[in-house]
Amino acid sequence: MASLMLPSPSSCSTSSSSSPFSRRSFNRGFINSEARIPASANNIRCEISKSLNGKPCVPIIKDGMLSNFMEAGRMNHAVMNGKLKIFSGTANSALSQEIASYMGLDLGMIQIKRFADGEIYVQLQESVRGCDVYLVQPTSPPANENLMELLVTIDACRRASAKNITAVIPYFGYARADRKTQGRESIAAKLVANLITEAGADRVLACDLHSGQSMGYFDIPVDHVYCQPVILDYLASKSICSNDLVVVSPDVGGVARARAFAKKLSDAPLAIVDKRRHGHNVAEVMNLIGDVKGKVAVMLDDMIDTAGTISKGAALLHEEGAREVYACCTHGVFSPPAIERLSSGLFQEVIVTNTIPLKEQHYFPQLTVLSVANLLGETIWRVHDDTSVSSIFT
Repeated sequence: MASLMLPSPSSCSTSSSSSPFSRRSFNRGFINSEARIPASANNIRCEISKSLNGKPCVPIIKDGMLSNFMEAGRMNHAVMNGKLKIFSGTANSALSQEIASYMGLDLGMIQIKRFADGEIYVQLQESVRGCDVYLVQPTSPPANENLMELLVTIDACRRASAKNITAVIPYFGYARADRKTQGRESIAAKLVANLITEAGADRVLACDLHSGQSMGYFDIPVDHVYCQPVILDYLASKSICSNDLVVVSPDVGGVARARAFAKKLSDAPLAIVDKRRHGHNVAEVMNLIGDVKGKVAVMLDDMIDTAGTISKGAALLHEEGAREVYACCTHGVFSPPAIERLSSGLFQEVIVTNTIPLKEQHYFPQLTVLSVANLLGETIWRVHDDTSVSSIFT
């Protein structure tokens, strides 16, 4: 994926009070191309989905080979032979429907219910014998319920003689327990990987794992989907002055992620928030490495849970002279009191994706939700056709 071309400093306003992110106008179906910066020939913008609080949900992917995989012959072949089937769990049915719509398929018929004591019952309502089955089910809150539902659904597909079973997990829970930092701790990420494998999954497709080593916990192939292209394309649709921009990692562990993100934003400078964590979901900011004075800071993380880390980091950025702070993440977990912290005025905008479905009480004026349906749909096509997945992100 080519780097995003931002306006040169000479073309930007020198006023410190004006935002380098200009607001765009949207028509009914497509983004107004006149209001966005020039894009390369390899960038393709898709239709806007429904909006939240007037903010656009923009399903976007970037790839130079889009014309090939969108050919009707390829899609018709998969539909006609019926060997590719997509099923949805109950965790994020809206995203599953978007993926199926992008691929020109219908979601498979499945019955999922719970007995009076909470046990999960799953029955496929159509044959999957000899088919490549893709199960879309994030392990988002309630994590244990959704994880168990995924395992039972995988087992149902295996016992129905599916040829290949791919667990599409937009949000992989328990990924934060990926190592022992203290004595007598469990490594739950490895345990969950074993459960998914033993249930019968042949492959896992996951979005922005908390740490790369989690892929090694699986004894089956893992396709790691990076959602940065979606967020990058959204930021590129705004008028950003490269001299006004700085990418901020909210902790030392996210430096590699932030550095890659900054490189795509015309090699923007990088700043790091040094923090000391005293317990789970408790963080204390200690210091800032880098210069943010008078600049627009874009904080990047893989998830926002209670928003303690990112909100304290944003407060520090304002103290150090940052003009505006934008928060970007893939997974909006939003456990209490995240909404209060994110809507407190520290952030100009909070940008997340729809890997986790947001409830109505999670909406606030600064929230922007971007869809990763097209990105996941294209990845599924490529896995099914045995073609390169990593080329989407290069």
